[in-house]
Amino acid sequence: MTAPPAIFNRRVYAQRRDRAAKNFAAHAFLHERAFDDIIDRLETVKRDFPNALFMGAGDLPQKMSPACGVGKIFNTDIAGNRVALCDLSFVADDEALPVAPRTMNLIVSLLTLHMVNDVVGALTQARMALKPDGLFVAATFGEETLSTLRQALYKAEAEVTGGVSARIAPFATIQDYGQALGRAGFALPVVDIDKVRVNYSDPFKLLQDIRGMGETSVLRQGARPLRRDVLMKAMDLFLENGGSEKFDIVYLTGWAPHASQQKPLKPGAGKSSLEDAVKGLG
Repeated sequence: MTAPPAIFNRRVYAQRRDRAAKNFAAHAFLHERAFDDIIDRLETVKRDFPNALFMGAGDLPQKMSPACGVGKIFNTDIAGNRVALCDLSFVADDEALPVAPRTMNLIVSLLTLHMVNDVVGALTQARMALKPDGLFVAATFGEETLSTLRQALYKAEAEVTGGVSARIAPFATIQDYGQALGRAGFALPVVDIDKVRVNYSDPFKLLQDIRGMGETSVLRQGARPLRRDVLMKAMDLFLENGGSEKFDIVYLTGWAPHASQQKPLKPGAGKSSLEDAVKGLG
């Protein structure tokens, strides 16, 4: 099987997250929003998770309520500074997860999958680390994230220099993530999306937030240096387009397979036909 292309420089990504860790809390509004949603999901499950692994969450797991049912928490991140103050923490790459098979009851991934080169491989490793009937929950950035800034940069560079460079990483679609969950072997996969729009009267504040999250571009194929006149033109275009940015937060949920789980019916196994149902309504 051919390995997926290495789009992102994971070493540089770790460095960016390390540098941003000190002031991360000032720019973590999307991470907090996503984690609050994950807490709601865990409270709804009504299941105990004696051993849980949180990837990329930093100190946010301390926000969880007893209703989440989470026991011992292990924290991991590709950047050491992001987990330096967490108990039971270690540095690890999503693409090479050093967790023994069938040891975790719960794995949570918070806004890191969008920078993984091999999403199916990373999801497969997470599924293998789960005990049978263990739960995986992830929040990741989706297709329309930073689309306003992307368009402004493309248009500004084309108008000023006559050419363009890729300056914002591509983001997968909700359909891509759903297929990846299935290919990774998860049972009962569910994918949904939270479309967030943030207003920026000062577009440079958007750039500060991106840098503060440790999410500046780490594309392996480097772009030409961004000229100041191009940047200023892009900021003007951003404001002309409404001064707001889109962030798609995609949520992935799946279970490690277990014999007790509900199985989908085989084609033709239904006891009632659509025709009979329509007649009944008549």
